[in-house]
Amino acid sequence: MFLLQVPFNRQLSFSMRISKSTITSIIKKTTRALWTALQAQHMPSPTEEIFQEIVKDFNIRWNFPNCVGSIDGKHIRIKCPPNSGSQYFNYKHYHSIALQTVVDANLKFVTADVGAYGKQSDGGFFRYSALYQSLETRSLKLPEDMVLPSSEVTLPYIFVGDEAYPLTTYLMKPYSKRTLDRSKAVFNYRLSRA
Repeated sequence: MFLLQVPFNRQLSFSMRISKSTITSIIKKTTRALWTALQAQHMPSPTEEIFQEIVKDFNIRWNFPNCVGSIDGKHIRIKCPPNSGSQYFNYKHYHSIALQTVVDANLKFVTADVGAYGKQSDGGFFRYSALYQSLETRSLKLPEDMVLPSSEVTLPYIFVGDEAYPLTTYLMKPYSKRTLDRSKAVFNYRLSRA
């Protein structure tokens, strides 16, 4: 039970008890209403045109061509749910749920996926995400492969991620630190900036 105090004016106020299930319902309905009202304006479903604008921004701002977004995960600390075992216990030694996002060159969210067990790595969470499924089935509207600027090399559009992510035709990650030479170190620096 939560105690809610509502002042009417300086002389009159009242208190009422609201159950946890009622508060939960209010929060769910409110967040759903906010998402419905604001999603189209602040986080529209990505289209080929949106991705082309993102590519331009990554090339101009970070000098990284063909990049349609930067992907990463974050562990959000939670209280361990009852009877959950070690599902939510992460490698950082606390309980969490995982949040995975893609941002554009200006750090604006393009996609977000939340709710995976904390025990999963970024790469593991990625494999179960809606983004991964849409990339694998080619239902995500990425632009067609493009010739790199000042080059004759045609490459696909890609996301950039850290070493926890898999290397695929649509996702680049840094070279291993064990095999670095100068050109690989420069690439890692540029990818990390992007």
